[in-house]
Amino acid sequence: MTVPEDRSRADETRARLLEAAVTAFAERGFHGSTTRDVTSIAGLSTAAIYVHHRSKEELLYQISNTGHRDTLDTVRDAIASSGDPVEQLMTLMRNFAIHHARAHTVARVINYELAALSPEHQQEIKALRHTIDAEVRALIEHGVAEGVFDNPNPHMAATALLSLGIDIARWYRDGGSWTPEDLGDYYVDLALRIVGAPYPNSR
Repeated sequence: MTVPEDRSRADETRARLLEAAVTAFAERGFHGSTTRDVTSIAGLSTAAIYVHHRSKEELLYQISNTGHRDTLDTVRDAIASSGDPVEQLMTLMRNFAIHHARAHTVARVINYELAALSPEHQQEIKALRHTIDAEVRALIEHGVAEGVFDNPNPHMAATALLSLGIDIARWYRDGGSWTPEDLGDYYVDLALRIVGAPYPNSR
């Protein structure tokens, strides 16, 4: 089926506005950015934002919602990739760290502008964050039950692992000494140590 040209243009404009909003919010913060800043970066008229998005806050919500759902997919895909908790955790942490390094600007906006969302949107995003946490906690609990993880507090371990990955967005910059893949490998090592798992070649 062919997508109508006007719909294709509208989708492209919405995407440009979202990308511009990420840039503006990352540089100036949500409250320090205006709709004019966003449309100027996007190369569009100020009125364009209200044709495609109801408000500046809705732009932030769309960025946050998409980002958290992408993260949840990353977690679930890693868990679905194997039946072995160690392999699941290794895949999860590697992909989680790489994702936050590659998308560090978006991740920084998502995690540090959460308070700027409306109460309704905050509630929705917090529910997604709770689901992500629950998935990782369940994986660690499974590993403990199977006897391959040795950690007395799976909830705290899950929080620590997620916090490590999320914090990459705070300090990571393109062109530095470490690639996203370097971080992925190193964070796998950290994750195994935190949950008390043996390295795969020693099992």
